Amino acid sequence: MKIQRIDHVGVIVNDLSAAKEFFLDFGLEVKGEWEMAGDLMGYAVGLNDAKVACVGLGTKDSQTWIELIKFYSPSDEKDVQQTFANTLGIRHIAFSVEDIEAVVSKLKKKGAEIFSEIQQYEESFKLCYVRGPEGIILELAEEIK
Repeated sequence: MKIQRIDHVGVIVNDLSAAKEFFLDFGLEVKGEWEMAGDLMGYAVGLNDAKVACVGLGTKDSQTWIELIKFYSPSDEKDVQQTFANTLGIRHIAFSVEDIEAVVSKLKKKGAEIFSEIQQYEESFKLCYVRGPEGIILELAEEIK
């Protein structure tokens, strides 16, 4: 048995358009868009009457992508729960970037919440955490060469 690669990471969102726009502004591109419903969909996710819309986004040179998923039914009655970086569970998506200052500046102009100014970790990385729509947290890392 061999694991070949990480295929994608699913992110459940309420406002699919806003989340898609955030990741497009960040620099990802759309790899696919689709809707799913019916018995197979419900069986796959363990929910009755499941109907979703999805957008897959990634970089040009990667097979791994982010899948944004909007559930039309059933809906989550709790709405978006803001979390902190130390909340248990999957908490952020990390990206290796070039010119972290330019990326952070661009995201600030688009309204993203910057957790802190860019920090340098030893002589190896510049790091910054950013919160986008619906509490999605990105860790940005630029390798220092």
